[in-house]
Amino acid sequence: MTTPLHITPLEEWLPVAVHPLVIAGPCSAESEEQVMETACGVASIPQVKIFRAGIWKPRTQPGAFEGVGTKGLKWLQRVKEETGLLVTVEVANPRHVQQALDHGIDILWIGARTVVNPFTIQEIGEAIEGRDIPVMIKNPLNPDLKTWMGAIERLNRMGIHKLIAVHRGFSFFNRSPYRNAPMWEIPIELKRLCPELPIIVDPSHICGKRDLIPETMQKALDLEMNGLMIETHFDPSVALTDKNQQITPARLRENLANLILRRESVNGEFSQKLEELRSEIDKLDEELIDILARRMKVVEEIGAYKKVNSITILQLKRWRQLTRDRIEAGIKMGLSREFILKLLESVHEEGIQRQIDVMNRDES
Repeated sequence: MTTPLHITPLEEWLPVAVHPLVIAGPCSAESEEQVMETACGVASIPQVKIFRAGIWKPRTQPGAFEGVGTKGLKWLQRVKEETGLLVTVEVANPRHVQQALDHGIDILWIGARTVVNPFTIQEIGEAIEGRDIPVMIKNPLNPDLKTWMGAIERLNRMGIHKLIAVHRGFSFFNRSPYRNAPMWEIPIELKRLCPELPIIVDPSHICGKRDLIPETMQKALDLEMNGLMIETHFDPSVALTDKNQQITPARLRENLANLILRRESVNGEFSQKLEELRSEIDKLDEELIDILARRMKVVEEIGAYKKVNSITILQLKRWRQLTRDRIEAGIKMGLSREFILKLLESVHEEGIQRQIDVMNRDES
């Protein structure tokens, strides 16, 4: 983040602030009856304070259901009046913003397809500028923290201080049980860089399948995320969009009841033991860094030796054998193949760069 964010804390602007903050409602508003039946169902769940529904649906293929449009805003007005829930809707351009504001929508959100375009974000920000309305920003489809942060910062610079980031997972081509890979390291890094920014998690889009939602909800809270956005439909089997990732209000109630809310900090004997274990980790990290530094010194010596003897830097046969051996050893010690490979690739990349620097060094 190039400049500090100015974020208004949730508890200062959200009259129903609770932890975790829960937003629920259908992927798409399909009819007034569907919206109201679903809203009445989720309104009976104490943890749910905000109702969501998409009325403008960006679809990949033309001809697919693209939402009911502006008339859905009247249905959301009715939800607000009859249930007391706050209402939120996705906007993708200034016209959407104005129509949502005209209908008393409480919170806007910007979707994954929109957040990637700085020009669109600027136009949406200009349409919101000077209005006292909160905005939620979903992460882009691709795992690009800079783009996500850029959209957040752009809106914040325009005086929009009531902001929430929404983690909805990332498109990923490797085989995975998830529709969109969680890649938890990215929202965690966003939390580290912007600790004042609330982050909520959208397990529906991460999972793509309702059976995976409970464990992802729990994971989000275990990682100290601030809330959840769950797609909820009174009868998912007839939903016009994303039927496999929507759950009924009854199932939402059950999933929320089963959540374990862990404390961020504790006192007494547990705290003392935690500090002992953290101290042990600190010592091990120091040893690890020292070992890596010494390893790079050896790598530089190898680079110098290769330079004198006119040997190429990259030795593929050696790299393949090393990778196989280290992964096998790591698995025997209880480490995952993916972790060992990622670690080896990072170390190897640094080692190659060190040898390149040695090769390019002017000995004169």
